[in-house]
Amino acid sequence: MAAPKKKTGLISHGIASQNRKGRFNYTILETVEAGIVLKGPEVKSLRAGRAQIAEAYAGERNGEVWLFNSYIPEYQGGVLSRFDSRAPRKLLLHKKQVEKLLGAVARAGVTLVPLDIHFNDRGLAKLTLGLGEGRKTVDKRHAIAERDWQRDKARLIRNKGRDD
Repeated sequence: MAAPKKKTGLISHGIASQNRKGRFNYTILETVEAGIVLKGPEVKSLRAGRAQIAEAYAGERNGEVWLFNSYIPEYQGGVLSRFDSRAPRKLLLHKKQVEKLLGAVARAGVTLVPLDIHFNDRGLAKLTLGLGEGRKTVDKRHAIAERDWQRDKARLIRNKGRDD
């Protein structure tokens, strides 16, 4: 009988890192799921949930889409490896997707916003990339007011039957 596997606290599937301000600062018009080219220790660090993409952005380099300024720290699990934690990482997309995204960025003045890094059902790291237009301060205030109203409405409905 085999010994049970030791729990390591690593994420096998689900969200590894999220850009929470991405959907607040931008109106997301369309989303695309892209693969990411990573090294082994980077994947382990992602599985530990230590990556940050809040300051990351996607852009074009040599006709390909790359992820810039994402922070994936070195894995501290005993493997000695040196890599740049803020190195640009290539995104894996179909040629037609690349042409569509880069064309939209060039024509409409929209931005490629990384929204989250997650692991799919097969255990592969994927990046959800959004095509977004920047929001103005007025729009952000409206979004905050809408969110607060939804929270208050849920609270009122939840407490409707209770006597205070």
